[in-house]
Amino acid sequence: MNIEARVKKGRKYDQVLEGAREVFMSDGFSGASVDSIAKRAGVSKATLYSYFPDKRLLFIEVASAECRRQAAEAVEHLDFGLPPREVMTRAGAALMDFMFSETGQQVFRISVAECERFPEIGRAFWENGPGMLENLLTRYFDLAIERGELVIDDKPLAAHQFAELCKAVVFPRLCLCIQPDFSAADRTRVLDGAVETWLARYGV
Repeated sequence: MNIEARVKKGRKYDQVLEGAREVFMSDGFSGASVDSIAKRAGVSKATLYSYFPDKRLLFIEVASAECRRQAAEAVEHLDFGLPPREVMTRAGAALMDFMFSETGQQVFRISVAECERFPEIGRAFWENGPGMLENLLTRYFDLAIERGELVIDDKPLAAHQFAELCKAVVFPRLCLCIQPDFSAADRTRVLDGAVETWLARYGV
């Protein structure tokens, strides 16, 4: 599905998107109604439909925009000229910030819950989340390999291995609502372990 071709941009686009984000995050995908989204956004249903023909497109745009925003903030703090330990620590911290954010958790849960009925939702989350992280890290790997700092045969695999290491212990407990929050010390322990384990495999 070509999202860009079906989503109209205009004067109230951001207003509609923000209203939809608030409703989706509080009510979920199934619980969010077009009426409540239009009311929260302060627009008519006709205006909402003029931007987004259906609710799936609206959620996809909300989720994609949030992932892109988080990615843009992460890139601002990454300097690809730094050594691997520093770059991977900063990248891991950014990943964990999104993972621990209320929006990040809700976007993930909704995407997983609805992707069987609406595969385009799962695809959009992948492309703007894990897929975007893969692209970002493989760009850095190319530079670090050229400088002799890393040795990696399968760069996409190495990127996703790092992401999974950053989720160890904490992510399953978050998803299952066993532990809704973790201390800074807990997060640092997981992140430091992820970086050390990953560098033991790929560092020079």
